[in-house]
Amino acid sequence: MSASHRAPAPAGDGVSGALAVVGSANLDIVVGVGRHPRLGETVIGGDRAEVPGGKGANQAVAAARLGAPTSFVGCVGDDAPGATLRRAIAADGVDVEALETVEGVPSGVALIVVGEDGENTIVVSPGANARLSPDHVAAAGALVTGAAGLLVQLEVPLETVAAAVGAARGLVVCNPAPATTLPTSVLERVDVLVPNRTELAVLAGVEEQPVTTGEVTELVRGLTGPAAVVVTLGADGCLVVDGDDVAHLPAMRVDAVDATAAGDAFCAALTVRLLAGDPLLEAAAYANVAAGLATTRRGAQPSLPSASDVAAVAPVAAPVL
Repeated sequence: MSASHRAPAPAGDGVSGALAVVGSANLDIVVGVGRHPRLGETVIGGDRAEVPGGKGANQAVAAARLGAPTSFVGCVGDDAPGATLRRAIAADGVDVEALETVEGVPSGVALIVVGEDGENTIVVSPGANARLSPDHVAAAGALVTGAAGLLVQLEVPLETVAAAVGAARGLVVCNPAPATTLPTSVLERVDVLVPNRTELAVLAGVEEQPVTTGEVTELVRGLTGPAAVVVTLGADGCLVVDGDDVAHLPAMRVDAVDATAAGDAFCAALTVRLLAGDPLLEAAAYANVAAGLATTRRGAQPSLPSASDVAAVAPVAAPVL
C-alpha cells in the first residue's frame, strides 16, 4: 500500500467537478423470507417486488442524491426493464448520455432474497451488463477522462473496469464486488479500495474471511496497489487503513430491514465526500451514516438516502484509533 490516496483532480484543464460511475444496472426482483433456505430447501416468501438496482446504477443514484453531479456509463437491454432502469436513473438527475441500449439482449436482473434481519443473498443475471466494453468507456470520452472522480464495481467485464480505471485522471474508488481477484495493474490505479470482508479475503487469496479488526488489518497490509483501503464490516461499521494509520468506525445503530444497497450507499457517500475535500476518515464516518440509513428502507434505489437525510444524523461514535 502507498502512504496516502490522491486528492481529487482540480477543475480546469478539461477536468470537471463531476463523478463518473462505470458499472451495472439491474432490475431487482426481491422476495422477503422468514429465514434463508438451506441448500436444496424451498421456503415460502412474501410478495415479489421489482425495484431498479444494479451496483453501478445504485451508486450513481446515491451519489446524485448526495449532491454530486454524476454521469453513468453502462448498458441496458432493449426491453421493458431497460426502459424502466433508464427512467429511474435519470429521474435522480444522473446524466445517462453514456447509458447504451443493446439490441436483442435482455437487461440485467438480480434475484434477491431478504431475511427478517435485513440480510440478503443475491444471484445476478448480467444480461446487457456483460456487453459493456472498453469501447463504451472510450465512447464516453470526457465523461470519464474529465471527471474529478471515478467509481467502479465488478458487475461488468473486468477489461472494461481496467479501461475505465486506466482512462481516469481524477480520484479512483473501486468497490471490488462481486468478490474476485484483481490484477495488480488495476489495483495500482486505485486510490481507495472499498471491499467487505468476503471480498477482502478473495483479494488476499485466503479461504477464510477475517473476523477481527486485527485480522482485517493484516490482510489489508498484504495487498499490493491501492493507496488506501476502507473495509466495510456490516453491523461492525468499517475499518479505514490509510498508510500507517488504522481506525475502526462503529456502525450507526439502526433497525435494519434490508441491507441490499447499504454497501452501494457507503461507496457513493465516501466518494462524494472525498470529492468535496473531506479527509478519508471523515468521509468514511459520513459513509457509515449513509449506509446505516439505507438499511432502514426496503429495496435498492428506494432505500438510498439524500444529503438532507444524512445531514440530519450525526455519527454515533468517534473513530477508535
